[in-house]
Amino acid sequence: MKLKQALAGIAALASFSAAHAQSANTFYVTTGWFRLMPQDSSDPLKINSAGGAPVNQSIANTGASVGSSDTLGLSIGYFITDSFAAEAELGIPPKFDLSGGGIFSPYGKVGSARLWSPALIFKYYFNKPDAKFRPYLGVGVTYAWFTDAKITNSAFEQGVLGGPTSASTDRSWAPVFNAGFNYMFTKHWFAGFSLSYIPISVIASFDTKVNNQLGTERRSEAKIHLNPLVTYLKVGYMF
Repeated sequence: MKLKQALAGIAALASFSAAHAQSANTFYVTTGWFRLMPQDSSDPLKINSAGGAPVNQSIANTGASVGSSDTLGLSIGYFITDSFAAEAELGIPPKFDLSGGGIFSPYGKVGSARLWSPALIFKYYFNKPDAKFRPYLGVGVTYAWFTDAKITNSAFEQGVLGGPTSASTDRSWAPVFNAGFNYMFTKHWFAGFSLSYIPISVIASFDTKVNNQLGTERRSEAKIHLNPLVTYLKVGYMF
């Protein structure tokens, strides 16, 4: 009888804990696989200045495209109420390949850069806190910037840009639109999947020391509309 009572007590405690696994004041962490898939387009390459004199000339039928990339993802979240949660998403900065577009297409890959884009997302969870399956919708914001931007194609660097070139990008705020679900395996462990859309553009700037013209510099830029779809396949732990 005592054994039965003890087992019943343990079962009741487990039930109580599970019922509150996704409720208010619960912290959680996740890790998994981010895949970033730019739905990209770009404005034509624009020469801003040459030798210090303004030019402001766009080169027709030019552009750039950005390839997809994968990286390790991390997130930390907190249930503010039984249905609302705030989550910070991070990850190892993925490396993107930049390719020429339009008349630059024959050059193929012309450069690369790493993207930093930490995000803060507020999520609304459907179903009750003790449900195993909980879909959600979210909205948030990200601050994105690139590092290690460089031209890696010497033929493009010499033939198009006109000489040794350094590359940089600006920094941008952008909204994040998010949808996904979690599935609880135990009162602590869960798995999930989410899809985000980030409408964001960056300006890539190029500073070139023009060949055969000592001391002459050319400044040019290209606006790239990244607009990536981001998937996140994850496992997590509730505290």
